[in-house]
Amino acid sequence: MSTFNCVLLNLLLVFSSLGHARTGVAIDPDKAQAYTPAPENLKARERFQDNKFGIFLHWGLYSQLGGVGSPYGAEWIMEDLRISGPKYKRLAEFFNPTGFDSEQWVKAFKDAGAKYIVITSKHHDGFAMYDSKVSNFDIVDSTPYKKDPIKELANSAHKHGLQLFFYYSQLDWHHPDYYPWGRTGHYTKREKSGDWEKYLQFQDAQLKELLTQYGPIGGIWFDGWWDQEDSHNWDNWQLQRTYKMIHELQPATLIVNNHHRFTVPGEDYQGFEQQLPTNQERLGKLPLEMAQTMNGSWGFSLTDDNYKTTKELVQTLVSAAGRNANYLLNTGPMPNGKIQPENLKTFAEIGQWLKVFGKSIYGTRGGPISPQNWGVSTHNNESIFIHILNWQADTLSIELATPIKSAINLKSSKPVNFKQLEGVITLENLKFENEEYVQVIELTLKPND
Repeated sequence: MSTFNCVLLNLLLVFSSLGHARTGVAIDPDKAQAYTPAPENLKARERFQDNKFGIFLHWGLYSQLGGVGSPYGAEWIMEDLRISGPKYKRLAEFFNPTGFDSEQWVKAFKDAGAKYIVITSKHHDGFAMYDSKVSNFDIVDSTPYKKDPIKELANSAHKHGLQLFFYYSQLDWHHPDYYPWGRTGHYTKREKSGDWEKYLQFQDAQLKELLTQYGPIGGIWFDGWWDQEDSHNWDNWQLQRTYKMIHELQPATLIVNNHHRFTVPGEDYQGFEQQLPTNQERLGKLPLEMAQTMNGSWGFSLTDDNYKTTKELVQTLVSAAGRNANYLLNTGPMPNGKIQPENLKTFAEIGQWLKVFGKSIYGTRGGPISPQNWGVSTHNNESIFIHILNWQADTLSIELATPIKSAINLKSSKPVNFKQLEGVITLENLKFENEEYVQVIELTLKPND
């Protein structure tokens, strides 16, 4: 693929995502220091891939405005409506999410079958959703709520066995030292001056807080690097310094950066926003993750009712697993601290599906059969799982040389007739029910002699 086509593809991805990055290109990584992951880190990567399904949470001051009038998403409303910093700061005066209950959140996510949570600790507006000691622009110091919801969420997540990851925006529309400005944040009425190194020190200080105050952290989910792509080169961000600090504080903490380019040393998995990892030009050897919204907005939106069906979401989860990727499904909590009821209903339905078919997802890797028009495959040490997404006939022939001992329908536990000859297996007596999200056939491998 030409460089021009790579750039065009990534620009189309960004503008279609309605999410974090307004721009981003796939270009060769700049020179960076070598990175040798610690044994704890490599083990954490395996666990991450085993987990397969996580919940993403975009929650902050912007939630109170419900995304009304914002064409790109609720969390971008400060930029989209050109709200000045002093006026935006007033939102903190009446942000009081008394309906927040970390136990209810975590139980709902666990019932949905999720194994980890990623929550916005600080988004582009610069507001910290935790008790930061290096800033007063946070939920404890600036709001009537006066409590640290991240602390409560961390306690509940650890109690119920879910890993907690922190989204952290490198971009900051509030901090006075975030200068020179990047592509965004030109309507904040900040002074056109600042000390970039001081901003990086502030950023690293907040990251240190997140990594020392909330127990074991599964990962740091970076976003916003792309804002400075025009005015800064890679080295100005001092990523290697920041990544080194994170890995020294918690070696098992994984790092991903939503920069829409190749990964660089220090990053532990690769993220894809609003798309399956199908662009071979960008695929490396690290674990993969696809993040997706339930409607079109990351943060809470009063007007965006374009929700994907449970069938669509389950099929995307399966499609991600078949491409050896995790699936990170986003919801935007309401300003009162509760999860949207329509999202809770969908989570419960996903959880019901995973209770039956979870063995074909958890602990698996992308299968020996590449994604096809009919669906995808996953595998573990004992089985290959055929996930049929788009096939109505009662027979299906697949190229597969691996010797198969038996085949069963995972839903009914009934045998599926099959023939295997000359590297092709033909599954017979398939019966796809309209209400089924996916038809899953488990092929048990013949033991080695």
